[in-house]
Amino acid sequence: MKRRSVAVLLTAACALAQAAPRLTVTTEPSGPYSVRDGEHVGSLSTDMVRAMLDRAGVDYGIELLPWKRAYTAALQRRDTCVYSTTRVPEREHQFKWVGPISHGEWVLMGRAGRKFDLRSLEDARRYRIGTYNGDARDQFLRARGFAVDTAQDELVNPRKLMLDRIDLWAASTSGTGAMLARLGYAGKIVPVLVFNRVALYLACNRAVPDALVARMNTALATMEHDGSARAIHRKYAGGDRRVRPQ
Repeated sequence: MKRRSVAVLLTAACALAQAAPRLTVTTEPSGPYSVRDGEHVGSLSTDMVRAMLDRAGVDYGIELLPWKRAYTAALQRRDTCVYSTTRVPEREHQFKWVGPISHGEWVLMGRAGRKFDLRSLEDARRYRIGTYNGDARDQFLRARGFAVDTAQDELVNPRKLMLDRIDLWAASTSGTGAMLARLGYAGKIVPVLVFNRVALYLACNRAVPDALVARMNTALATMEHDGSARAIHRKYAGGDRRVRPQ
């Protein structure tokens, strides 16, 4: 009887572990978007994700990785999710989605003083556009036949723009101002055209259980309902410390 009881307990424990695995959550350690303070990773999106996971009772850890590795980890590892991920048609069936956790805008940036007459994205076809490897903006523009020049590090694009190696830079309105100020380019690189508005999500590997994804979405919905999500957004309002969509 004792052996049988132990076996039953072990079976139950295994079933519980399978039903609610420990999640690895990946994101990018990029400037003001996801910053480490000791052992804490902070940003609007990180605060939203942490609050949602805590409310859902999920056991998790956050890993800071270069964006391409963070994104690939969520594609390949069964227990992994990545944020902040732009939900676009090309990615729809690659992940299970939790969110949106925030929203963002995509903008073409150019050198101040250079004249651009852009009324729509189509008007930018004649220009070389700097992008970031693995980023949704890179995928979006490539899929539509634009001339893109891809960098392995987002911080390279402002420098390429100042050196006239690219004509425009596909960036995000969130966080870009802080990046340019830190690099000494404030006022030298300016927004030219907002060309897309996107919703940002926690994107989970397809093997993450549906029940767990539903639980996380429910937790996020309760945060929206009781005002805690709004409080997190207010915390970052007025600064340029929001999440950069990927």
